[in-house]
Amino acid sequence: MNKTQIINHKINKEMEGTYYTIPFIVPDGIERISVSYTYSRFSGRTGKFEKTKNVIDLGLMDQNGFFIGWSGSSKQTVFTGAYSSTPGYLMAEIQRGEWFIIVGAYKIPDGGLDVCYEIEFTIRQPRWLAGDLHVHSNASDGQYDTAALAKKAKKAGLDFFAVSNHNNYSDNLYLPVVPDLTILPAVEWTHYKGHFNFFGVAVPFENSFIANSEEEMLALIKSAKEKGALISVNHPKCTICPYLWNNDDCFDLVEVWNGPMRTVNMNALFWWHELLQIGKKIPVIGGSDYHRDLHSVRLGFPVTRVFSSSPAVNDILSAVKNGHCYITSSVGGAVLGLNCEEAMMGDSVIWHEGLDLSVSAEGARLGSMLKLITSSGVAAEWKRFPGGKLETNVSVPDTWRFAYLVLSIKIFGREYARAISNPVYFE
Repeated sequence: MNKTQIINHKINKEMEGTYYTIPFIVPDGIERISVSYTYSRFSGRTGKFEKTKNVIDLGLMDQNGFFIGWSGSSKQTVFTGAYSSTPGYLMAEIQRGEWFIIVGAYKIPDGGLDVCYEIEFTIRQPRWLAGDLHVHSNASDGQYDTAALAKKAKKAGLDFFAVSNHNNYSDNLYLPVVPDLTILPAVEWTHYKGHFNFFGVAVPFENSFIANSEEEMLALIKSAKEKGALISVNHPKCTICPYLWNNDDCFDLVEVWNGPMRTVNMNALFWWHELLQIGKKIPVIGGSDYHRDLHSVRLGFPVTRVFSSSPAVNDILSAVKNGHCYITSSVGGAVLGLNCEEAMMGDSVIWHEGLDLSVSAEGARLGSMLKLITSSGVAAEWKRFPGGKLETNVSVPDTWRFAYLVLSIKIFGREYARAISNPVYFE
């Protein structure tokens, strides 16, 4: 819930032609500040040529007196925050303390002028964000530069995307700052024995990406992790460039859904399930692997929906690392929910008698099937979704070690996923 503060302020005639500030207090935990103001634009007699036009200008400074922006009298409402702002205002991390409205008393009537400032504080809170974790620019074999990709991403309704070029990080050094869009630095380490995405670090390897033996590959990944990289194994069951290394402990994530849903992605899903069965807790992600237009691979198909504490790069990747995410076909794709008491997908729960799992789906298409898949097999299946929705609870036996959801449809007798959740784990 947002907070609002009202400041009623009178500007006397003698202040006309001056600038000054009005302080206001910003509390903790605020993500965005919006300032609106109203006043009588005209005063004096009602005759057509006898009205006085009143003009008050507006600007903002932060708690350190640092200039945030100025809009004169052109805008009645302005805002600033770490991830977006009104044109003419800097994007700024909101810190608690005494901020300032800059008043420009341009034209004031003889009797003074009453101005009402309304300050709205948007409280910082977790939210679901949709993004594409596998996109290529013209820095490798893509069609567009990063700025053009950002425009396409915003048009597609994405909240974030990762620039993951083959074996180079040049784009990461000059990522554009785009309001309401997070661009994640990444590199797709590309080898003839498999591809990995290195997320979150501008320069994930030193000197060279070259590694030709298993030992050299592991050393390269170890170095990237020490720099803070989060690592996914990409399209592991692709028929052109599958994962052929022997090690299955070096990656943090599995990209089970790459580009259009097809058999190789379903095979990756089955492979990931086998990893779960031997006790590995590895989150799944998806990405389009977009390169160019006029191709079956499209930007934002699929997306990874992430429950992040903010749109910051580190917060998005932290949520991904913890499995607080699921994959769906597009921004408008099905919405999945999987919770157990206070835990969400990606979390572990201590089993006890009477433990229930909350299952939900929204936007399921006609002909869809939702399966609850566990360490013991398919525990439940639903085919009816009144209004495209499902909400139900499932009792958890003490034999389950994990449970996740797959929403699918059948095409020519074969099942293809439309949404995949990460598991809830039971201990």
